[in-house]
Amino acid sequence: MDQVQTVPVDSTTMSGFVCGRGPAMAALNTMVGELACSDIPVLILGESGTGKDAYARLIHHLSPQGNSQLIKINCSSFEPSELVTQVDRVKHAISDIGSTHSIYLDNIQELDLAAQRVVLAQLPDSDAAGSIEAAKVRFISSSTRNLESEVAAGRFRRELYFRLNGACLRLPPLKERSEDIPALIEFFLNKYASMMKEKTPVLSSKVIQTLTSYHWPGNIRELENLLRKIVVLGDVHMVMNEFRSSSIMTDGATASVSGGSLKVAARAASKQAERELILQALERTRWNRKRAARELQISYKSLLYKIKQLEAFPGAQENGGRKN
Repeated sequence: MDQVQTVPVDSTTMSGFVCGRGPAMAALNTMVGELACSDIPVLILGESGTGKDAYARLIHHLSPQGNSQLIKINCSSFEPSELVTQVDRVKHAISDIGSTHSIYLDNIQELDLAAQRVVLAQLPDSDAAGSIEAAKVRFISSSTRNLESEVAAGRFRRELYFRLNGACLRLPPLKERSEDIPALIEFFLNKYASMMKEKTPVLSSKVIQTLTSYHWPGNIRELENLLRKIVVLGDVHMVMNEFRSSSIMTDGATASVSGGSLKVAARAASKQAERELILQALERTRWNRKRAARELQISYKSLLYKIKQLEAFPGAQENGGRKN
């Protein structure tokens, strides 16, 4: 996968991630509409799978640069030492694409201090020779970590943080917007049924209630993977039985320790916590298992064993073929 991409903006795909009925999402979407019309840099914060990419595309789509393609740099997909080369490629891309566009720095928290210095030197208003012209670019960036905490810990450059954080969007995890789950279910079922030329599956109220009450550690991406599986396999009952039996289910974990000992409860809680940490690391690294193993400070073989032992995650089969 290229580390620098020009990303086509699909407003249909975006609508599935940004739809919201609750007051928090309504306020967020109102803010996005106001920010998009300006050239202010935007920092998007949120857990893996909450829709940061979708919001970056939406901001670009609604901006004056919306007719051009979004240039995306995935900061987690290359070593920091490669950044100078990537910046040069971006400069060439700017010349090729036209006079105005947006650059999206995805997973900015993955850059070390040296790489952050390279990025800082290229931002508009930089005194460094060869910096990207302010008139030609609007920067959007995203992070799965709280960058204020990273700055306080000395892991992120304060000046870079303030230059990227013209405005900050904080995306809530799916468990905090459960009222939006039925609409997301409808969107993703229709999306994949249309893609695969299949009839849209109909979910019972009991199934929808089960999905609404689940805590979704993988957020919208985990929900999307499950619904895609339902469409692909065409068997709601089988997929939901597998889903319910998974130890990651909150209700399943609670039932497994009901009436049991404290030791059993501790094991169940530990297993669930471990699974969530592995999932988050895999999502942050785009399912690059070697990089995820380094983040988790375990061996690559240990990570593969744990993934197999925990029966993988929703979507793991689909991502299993990615290059590590």
